Amino acid sequence: MITTKTRQDLLAGLADGSVVPYLGPGVLADVRHTETGAPMPATSDELILAMNGGKPMSPKLMYEFPRAAMNIELKRGRSAVTKFLDATYNAPWTRSAVHDWLKSIKPAYVIDINRDTQLLDSYADVPHTLVLGCARLGGTDFRFKLFAWDGAHYTAILPGQAALGLPLLFKPMGSPRPESTYIASDADYVDYITELMGGFAVPAYVKELRRDKRYLFLGMRFNRDSERMVMSDIVYGAATGPTGWALIEQPTDKEKRFLAKMGIEIVAGNVSELMGASVETSEAVTC
Repeated sequence: MITTKTRQDLLAGLADGSVVPYLGPGVLADVRHTETGAPMPATSDELILAMNGGKPMSPKLMYEFPRAAMNIELKRGRSAVTKFLDATYNAPWTRSAVHDWLKSIKPAYVIDINRDTQLLDSYADVPHTLVLGCARLGGTDFRFKLFAWDGAHYTAILPGQAALGLPLLFKPMGSPRPESTYIASDADYVDYITELMGGFAVPAYVKELRRDKRYLFLGMRFNRDSERMVMSDIVYGAATGPTGWALIEQPTDKEKRFLAKMGIEIVAGNVSELMGASVETSEAVTC
């Protein structure tokens, strides 16, 4: 259970911008297809099964979605992975409880490693800046694309053109909108993480903005290397004591060791408690 003080502190931090929400697959657990009622594939296993027509792949490929996506890319081409992700995230979906909750708060800075568009929809009524991660691009040193939303349209902008003071949405793994771009396969992750470490995957003004921030990890698990490496570099420059908090009801020993090393405190609770919702009426919005 989340204590009353912890909940109050986290909500206050989200409201004043000192705490940055970092969204993982678990925040999409209650999302359903509006026509079929099928859940949105969000976790690594769910994405692999959906990409492979509902059939499991070999144990080696089932370990992590990037590995499975690399296998599909090698066999059928990069376009096969992109088409799958476009079709998945452009389908009609219900809204997640977490995204509706965040919409009511509108934090100044949100990081979302999911590839869906719900975060964009949550900020559609206010001007904001969107950062999409990208990989394996020629002609540029950067591994991001910047877009400005004016309340009606996204416009591609250069790093120096980003308006300061607007909400910032950072989707490092990409999205189908406003431009279809994804970090998906092993090759994507290798390139993206390399440039993250070199400082070329985060805009300069975001590096300034993120100084001394703390992070609240929602729907995130830390058992897979790719997600851990991306997170470690994205939160570089975070505040100390603690760096942030991760809502995980039953963390593994591996997660405990990694999060302790990162200075992230584990909070044994779920998102429904944080939102103030009844656990019984909120379906599987856990982390």
